[in-house]
Amino acid sequence: MIISVNIDNLSLINEIQTTFNVLYKQKNELKKEFEMNPYTKIYIYIENDNILGILHINDIYDRYEINNIYVLEEYRNKGIASKLLEYVIELGKKNNILNITLEVRKNNVNAIKLYNKYNFKEKAIRKGYYNGIDGILMEKEMM
Repeated sequence: MIISVNIDNLSLINEIQTTFNVLYKQKNELKKEFEMNPYTKIYIYIENDNILGILHINDIYDRYEINNIYVLEEYRNKGIASKLLEYVIELGKKNNILNITLEVRKNNVNAIKLYNKYNFKEKAIRKGYYNGIDGILMEKEMM
């Protein structure tokens, strides 16, 4: 099941912060993100009351920027990232989003395969973007 998280659910935000501390390394980072960035949207994938995956986007007027899509290591290759990505694509269609963009490390082969599966196209290379590793800017046109 995929659910949307908002600033009003502090206990869930704290659980996400703890579960995904690899993404949110500083104390209360996710809570601060909600407070400081009105475009932040978080969607989580839950199974048996456990948060297994997260999708963090910025919903900026007529486009989405994917900041993170992350599945706990022991639950990878089970279709969770696909379900999260399909969810945000369908949400984008309902909300008349023009495009969805993201950046991915050039060496993250599995993520690139996932994005290609959903018709994201390479738009630019960002040299050394990830501490010396090139980043690929990808876009899915929605309209």
